[in-house]
Amino acid sequence: MTEIKFNESSLLEKKIPTDEQPETKWGRLLLKLGMPPSLFWGGIGLLIFMSGDGAESGYLASYLVGKGQTEHNVALLFTIYGVTAAISAWLSGALSDVWGAKKVMLSGLIIWVIFQIGFLAVALPQNSFPLMILFYGIRGFGYPLFAFGFLVWVVTAVNPARLGSAVGWFWFCFATGLPTLGAVFARWMIPWIGSIYTLWAAFGLVIIGGILALKSIKEKDDTVRKPGADQHIFLTLFSSLSIAWKRPKVGIGCIVRAIDTSAEFGFLVCLPIYFTHDLHFSLNQWLLVLQALALSNVIWNLLFGILSDWLSWRGTVMVAGGIGSTITTLLLYWSPTYFGPETMWPTLVVAALYGMTLAAYAPLSALMPYLAPEDKPAAMSLLNLGAGASVWIGPAIVYLVEPYFGVLGIMITFAIIYFISAILTWFLTLDPEIQAEIDRARADKKRSQSAKIQSNPASS
Repeated sequence: MTEIKFNESSLLEKKIPTDEQPETKWGRLLLKLGMPPSLFWGGIGLLIFMSGDGAESGYLASYLVGKGQTEHNVALLFTIYGVTAAISAWLSGALSDVWGAKKVMLSGLIIWVIFQIGFLAVALPQNSFPLMILFYGIRGFGYPLFAFGFLVWVVTAVNPARLGSAVGWFWFCFATGLPTLGAVFARWMIPWIGSIYTLWAAFGLVIIGGILALKSIKEKDDTVRKPGADQHIFLTLFSSLSIAWKRPKVGIGCIVRAIDTSAEFGFLVCLPIYFTHDLHFSLNQWLLVLQALALSNVIWNLLFGILSDWLSWRGTVMVAGGIGSTITTLLLYWSPTYFGPETMWPTLVVAALYGMTLAAYAPLSALMPYLAPEDKPAAMSLLNLGAGASVWIGPAIVYLVEPYFGVLGIMITFAIIYFISAILTWFLTLDPEIQAEIDRARADKKRSQSAKIQSNPASS
């Protein structure tokens, strides 16, 4: 695995990591594809972990309703889960300053395993809503510590000339698992072994992916941890929040990130029920719609990440993400309502378009750490706080809006907040010296690629 080195003589010492220089053909191929070789096996582990975590995403809400829980209770359960996930996502960055990203990831894996056992072995068999809240709610601390701990390691170790591509690969692996392969896994396993045993099978995927990712990370203390943070834990945690008013743009970025996937998590609460109960789609048809959305999201996470390195991190998020998602959210309601389950292809196309515009927020993960380059983990804490907050904001909007305005009101609400995110992204400009350093890194990358093509034309 390629060692990551840092440029000690840079104007922004340790703030702008140098590029990897792989020695193997495989490493050079990965780098051409936009993936730093040091991320490869960690990304595969993340993909497997999130596949196991996401197996429930397409059917757990409707399954619980079928077991006698009310839709209102299910929305509340997912909201509580989202609150714990939001806290955990914030902690993933703050604790990386203290422990390092690898220990944060290990903590997330352990929490997920212990409380999923309680959820599957105790809460579901008893159909006890209080126990579901206890075990499923605390399990919400698990995946953000694991996944976003890995993201913190990525953004502190990768040269900014490739950071858009690197975070694109991160979100590619993340979204390939949750919900894409997770939904595929559930779709194939449920008819074979049933809903509960499918969750137990997914449990095994989480363990396999978690171990693989943890074994792949070769972490240096100085890539993530802040010197002395372990001696001042509470000050470190506070600094990961105080950066929001020290660097207001980081706070704005947190809000944009919260808006990003809030609708997605809200949709997982209301749309399975709306499609299957109100529009009379079969469960298999609904899962197919979800797969179209997720597959498109996976592909465009990677493409927008790569494109944003050549175009603009901020512009990609603002135009393709904010404005694009405003439009596709409304279409995602109109298309299935108008065409119904008899004519599936328009709904599949719209779902794919929504997945594409949602992916355009991926470059925000590259932009955020350079809004506060002197303390990247703290900036990532706020980014991850926004990501975690979206897990409960989405279900909370469903919980508050659905009783009064129905699914149409929910979709209009999400469209409005997506448009607000586009306006907020306009203000996420980098400090001039940071932008100049990143532009210099990008120029060096382009010159290097041009020199390689000229020296070996056949390789192009």
